[in-house]
Amino acid sequence: MAESQFALPSPPFDSISKVQYSPTNPNQLLVSSWDTTVKLYDVGDDASGSKTSEQKCKFDHRAAVLACCFSDAEHGFSGGLDTTVRYLDFGSEKTNVVGSHSDAVSSMVYAKDLNALISASWDRTIRIFDPRAPTPEQSSHENPERIYHIDLVNNTLVVAMASRLFHIYDIRNMQEPSQRRESSLKYMTRSLACMVNGEGYATASVEGRIAVEYFDPSPEAQEKKYAFKCHRQTIDGVDHVWPVNALAFHPIYNTFASAGSDGTVSVWDHKIKKRLRQYHKFNNPVSSVAFNCDGTKLAIASCYTWDEGEQGARVERERPQVWIKTVGPEVKPKDWQA
Repeated sequence: MAESQFALPSPPFDSISKVQYSPTNPNQLLVSSWDTTVKLYDVGDDASGSKTSEQKCKFDHRAAVLACCFSDAEHGFSGGLDTTVRYLDFGSEKTNVVGSHSDAVSSMVYAKDLNALISASWDRTIRIFDPRAPTPEQSSHENPERIYHIDLVNNTLVVAMASRLFHIYDIRNMQEPSQRRESSLKYMTRSLACMVNGEGYATASVEGRIAVEYFDPSPEAQEKKYAFKCHRQTIDGVDHVWPVNALAFHPIYNTFASAGSDGTVSVWDHKIKKRLRQYHKFNNPVSSVAFNCDGTKLAIASCYTWDEGEQGARVERERPQVWIKTVGPEVKPKDWQA
């Protein structure tokens, strides 16, 4: 069966930092980029021709945008190298600066139970913002290292830092992490995603490996954790290893997708420790992936990811693209009971 996928119109001009679907609308997608913009798309079904995709609005920033997320159907947030945290109004296409960090904003999640944005930065802090409050910044929490990624499931916040450090917080009590961990992987953390069932998370490194971790600190639960190699290839007898740039869990099946600088996206069933599918290779590295809220589509950002520095940037390559792939039974665990 031919894979059904199409490219979004008006893609960013520079590398794509994040693709993020709305938690409630399966057709709303935010895309942040190094071209200093965040774009909101209404994703259609261009492959079938029933409804074409379109860019709904664009928000300009003063520097590269590294992070974005939705708060509701009409609003979102963004942040990046200009250190500010912005509240995005999709209706008016206006942004409002609700606060800032003292270094780049690297990652953000919206906690709907708190009605608050949680942002993370290379300045080593996590900050919590309520855009409706007279003083939006509610609190700031110091961490021991630069923060690369955060993700949230229920009330559990996972913080991935430099030096392979991880902190796990209960967002109802941010005074102290509930757990402090070190990565199971030897190299720098490149991506992080929480399981939708709330049992744990997956993390991946620059050195082609993924670790599956569980929150429960009991020895029985910790015995289930494991790590595996991926996004590797032997070419002419030489092993090539690529960074795993992004992870995303399926909202229904709890399987997950991984995306690498090798230009491939794979789907994994972490319970049986097997790959379910590797999609065809893209012409560029894949920097970010996201499932929509009903689990029918996967957004895939393909662009140069600077793994080869300036030299790699001089190579003629396809311009950045956001691909929308319709997913099928390949994302379903073999033992799935509806």
